[in-house]
Amino acid sequence: MTGKLFDVPRRALAGLCALLALAGVIMLTAMADSTMQPLPASAPDGEFSAERALRHLERFATEPRPIGSRAGERARDYLAGQLRAAGLDVRVQRAIGANTSAGLASFGQVDNIVATAKGSDPTGTVVIAAHYDSAAMGPGASDDAAAVAAMLETVRALKGTALRNDLVLLMSDGEEDGVLGAEAFVREHPLGRKGGVLLNWEARGVSGPSLMFQTSRNNAGLVETFADAVPHPRGDSTLGELYRLLPNNTDFTPMAESGFTGMNFAYIEGSSRYHTADDSLAHLDRGSLQHHGSNMLALTRALGGADLETLDADHDLTYFRIFGTMVTYPNALVWPLAGLAAAAVAGLAVLARRRRLLSLPRLAVAAVSGVVPLLLAAALAQGLWEVLVAWRPAYDGMGGLLHRPQAFQAAVVVLAALALLCWYLPLRRRLGPAALAVGALAWPAALGLLCAQVAPGMSYVLTLPALFCALGGTAAILLRGAARQVAVLQVTAVTLGAVVAAALLPALARTAFDGMGLALGGVPALVLAVFGLTVLPIAELCLPERRQSLVPLAAAGLAVLLVPIGLARDGFDPANPLRTHLAYVMDAGTRTANWVSADAEPPAWTRRYVSGHDTTPLPPGYARGTSLWTGRAPAAAGAAEPRVTVLGRDGDTVRLRVTAGRAARSVTLRVERPIAAATAAADGLTPVSVDVTGVRSNTWPGEIRFRGLPDTGAEISLRVPGADRFRLTAVAETDGLQRVPGFVPRPKGVVAATREDGDLVAVTRTYEISAR
Repeated sequence: MTGKLFDVPRRALAGLCALLALAGVIMLTAMADSTMQPLPASAPDGEFSAERALRHLERFATEPRPIGSRAGERARDYLAGQLRAAGLDVRVQRAIGANTSAGLASFGQVDNIVATAKGSDPTGTVVIAAHYDSAAMGPGASDDAAAVAAMLETVRALKGTALRNDLVLLMSDGEEDGVLGAEAFVREHPLGRKGGVLLNWEARGVSGPSLMFQTSRNNAGLVETFADAVPHPRGDSTLGELYRLLPNNTDFTPMAESGFTGMNFAYIEGSSRYHTADDSLAHLDRGSLQHHGSNMLALTRALGGADLETLDADHDLTYFRIFGTMVTYPNALVWPLAGLAAAAVAGLAVLARRRRLLSLPRLAVAAVSGVVPLLLAAALAQGLWEVLVAWRPAYDGMGGLLHRPQAFQAAVVVLAALALLCWYLPLRRRLGPAALAVGALAWPAALGLLCAQVAPGMSYVLTLPALFCALGGTAAILLRGAARQVAVLQVTAVTLGAVVAAALLPALARTAFDGMGLALGGVPALVLAVFGLTVLPIAELCLPERRQSLVPLAAAGLAVLLVPIGLARDGFDPANPLRTHLAYVMDAGTRTANWVSADAEPPAWTRRYVSGHDTTPLPPGYARGTSLWTGRAPAAAGAAEPRVTVLGRDGDTVRLRVTAGRAARSVTLRVERPIAAATAAADGLTPVSVDVTGVRSNTWPGEIRFRGLPDTGAEISLRVPGADRFRLTAVAETDGLQRVPGFVPRPKGVVAATREDGDLVAVTRTYEISAR
């Protein structure tokens, strides 16, 4: 029994029409997920205007604003002044923020701007948060100045509106160095300890719709408010589940962990410019700014006037948009829907068996083997990335977030199709199209059940396609034997069943491309392969009965052809610059200096400074990585130098006084032994202690950073278990390479890479710390 679910006259034409219908669904879904049109400055006073917000950006977002920088101070003063002028009570919280990761303790002196407006009859507090610092490599017009400017425009638009609840605007500092400002806010500030409903705003690109990509637990009331209040809601619960798998965090993380409930927003397209000099006003999508601000204003009005106690819930909602409509339902329905989808697929199998379209052994082989195209698609996509990096090593420094990746993304789509064909065609005659089509649906159904257990908010994107495709297949079988004229109804039934899959799965793949890039191209490839499994009956109509091997050969040829097309289209130029890493390192004791680059293959400009891989001249403990490029450099006179004084030692704990000179913005201490704890203190600020686990990779195992180091320095205590004697290298870090003798600025078309030690003058001293 190797039959088909259905067959029709003019099968190729019918299949082509069905595929075109699904392509139309995919395109309409993409169009419905677009951003908003920006409003001019002449927009009514009560509306958010991107042009009005842009005027603020022009005042403070034209230069990098890393923590502790003079530009950061200027931005702080401007923003605080604007909030005061709007009638808010504004205070600047100066504190030490802290964060840890494997082998690393990060500290920083932060200046958080906290503005408040009392509510008329408060039931709680609404906190709007965004960070005003930027990465050191660029002005951060999107990340996160756009959200900060949106806060100012939102305050203006709310003028004259009496909100019921207390309103807090938190413009945090030090987010880029480990969410230091938000951590200090929730640990030390009374409003941070009080909690409330949090709306946090971010960006991981320079364009695209403002997505609600994360919520706190028990989000039912929040999501319903979002769906009802926001005029153009974007985002879905799948994003929250995927975000948990990534190593990223935002200010939302420490605030949610401290008890805030809330939602997190960001736009993520154009991510090749993220954390670079091109995150600028020139590249900021005004529609993204409008979408951010319109959502912010609408939610502030809705939550500002709501009884916040009614938002408390004991469950989460699944939420997503389909055909322009926001769908929400409680997660209590996740398991019933997943079970219903599995039952629908099982029912389709039973019906097909009774109609003698398949046998159970063939169905079992088809279902089990369905994992092959999924794994093969992911492997081919990851292999494509390895080929691209080998051909163009500069891609490695971009983390897969390329300027013009469309041809490569198309290649991933074709490779997913190739994986399906390589599985389907050899089994087509042995097992039959019906067995393969039904067995294929077992995978989205099974994965939907798995997600119901481990990632409930993501289950719908697998469960609903499996359910509706199974229903479509069932309808097609039931119509078998009817008049020949109703064959079109069979195609229509299967096509309608696949519409949900076409609306959900390609959109998820696109989001994965935007958020993860080609370096993790296996993720969108896997999603696309699942989509392919759901449309096998339609694809069967288009496949030839003879010479079927030509189809995968054509797909393979197209995928190969797309690679040089993509390489030619995605070349580097002034509009789409190349990234390169360069740092200057000088040992203050020996006055020897070196240029250092972590590029896989340094471009011509960088090769002016580096020429080989000899890291032996570098100061002890400085090198991080196994394939650094280095080159001799002249000593820089007058560079800020670190000084470390041992204040005392109590067992494993050493107290140090660390200074770095007035020009240095930060200091890093690298320790040749693992550290277990660290404490940082500065004049007039509350000391902060953290525990440290694990070790740093590819360098000395322990590290302490203090960003925004005061001119008077800081007191650092570190616990180094079992080490009577160890070496410590202190690194004073100053932004910019312009003062180094012989330095020639980057030409147009070349920008600094995003590695945190790039474009720094690093002056080091190594100390021997002993028991006495």
